[in-house]
Amino acid sequence: MTDRLGRADLHIHTVASDGLSTVVEILERVAAVGDLDVIAIADHERIDAALAGRELARQRGYPFEVVVGEEITTRGGHLLALFLETPVPSLRSLRRTIALVHEQGGLAIPAHPLVPYPLCAQGWLLRRLLADPDPAVRPDGLETFNPTPMGRPGHARATAFAREHGLAALGDSDAHSVEQVGQGWTTFPGRTADDLRSAILARETHAHGSFHGHRSMVGTFGRQLRKYGRDVRDEVTGRVRRDGTGRDLGYPGGRQRGARTSQATVAEGRER
Repeated sequence: MTDRLGRADLHIHTVASDGLSTVVEILERVAAVGDLDVIAIADHERIDAALAGRELARQRGYPFEVVVGEEITTRGGHLLALFLETPVPSLRSLRRTIALVHEQGGLAIPAHPLVPYPLCAQGWLLRRLLADPDPAVRPDGLETFNPTPMGRPGHARATAFAREHGLAALGDSDAHSVEQVGQGWTTFPGRTADDLRSAILARETHAHGSFHGHRSMVGTFGRQLRKYGRDVRDEVTGRVRRDGTGRDLGYPGGRQRGARTSQATVAEGRER
C-alpha cells in the first residue's frame, strides 16, 4: 500500500444541534467516499451524538475512527474541543474553558478565529493565552481553514497567526449537511486518532480545503430553518402525547427522552 498522510475532518455537526444530517448518514457517507481516516462529530454544547457515532463506527467496523468533539460557546469565541468523554459547559471564559478541556485530556482548538465577530476568538486574547505561564490554558492549535462565510475572512490571518506562534494548523469542513463533510481537512503523519493527537501536539498538521459558494450557504440556512420548525413540532407533539419522545437527535434511541444517550440502545443498533 502506498504510504500517505492521514486525513481528518474534525468539525462536523449533526441534527442533534444545528446540522441537517443524522449520525448514521454521516458515517455512511464517510465510509462510501473513503478518503478520511478520522472524523470528529462536534455539535454545539453537547456530545451525545458524537458518543453514539463513535460506538456505531466501532460496531460496524468502519475503516475510520470517530473522535468525540464539542463546539463550545465561550465568552471569548467558539472553541473546538476534541477527545472528550464528558461535555464541557458553555458561556465561561475562553481561558477557563480551555482548562476544563485539558482537565479531561482533550485538545482545545479555537474555531474560525480572528474574524471580527463575537463567535470568533480574537488575536489579542489568543496572544494573552499563549503567553500565560499556565500551560493548561493555552490552545493546542488553530482552525486555520474553515470553508464557511465565518471562516473565509479570517483564513489568511489565522494561517499567518498559527505560523507566527508555532501552533498546529487544522482544516475542517464545519459541515452542517452530509454533502459538506470533507470540504475542509487536515493532513497528518499516520492514520489513527492517536496519530492525529500526537501530530497536533507536535505541530505536524496541515490544513486544506475549498470554500463554499454563497448560494450553497443560503440554501443550507433555509434547510436549517425548516429543520428547526420540525424540531419544535416533534418536541411539542411528544409532550402533548406524553409518550417520552421528542425531536430526532440523529442516532439509535435519539427520539426517546430521559437519558440523552443510551449506550445500550446504540449498541443494539435500533430505535426504542
